Amino acid sequence: MKNIITQINLEQLIKVLYLLIVFVSITGILHAQPSDPGGDVDAPIDGGLSLLIAGGVGYGIKKVRERRESRKSGVGSQE
Repeated sequence: MKNIITQINLEQLIKVLYLLIVFVSITGILHAQPSDPGGDVDAPIDGGLSLLIAGGVGYGIKKVRERRESRKSGVGSQE
């Protein structure tokens, strides 16, 4: 009986070791992304960011002008 228990444990140990070896060896092969090519490949954000800032400044100037016109027309109609 002791030989059967030892043989079952040995078989399970061999299976576990086999799976461990397979998993460890596969991790070197299965990369999610390739390595960095080494150059500067970052996406430039200056062009789009400059346009957004310019648009915001233009919109702010438009709102300031509208507010000044509404105050001028509002003051004249109240008198």
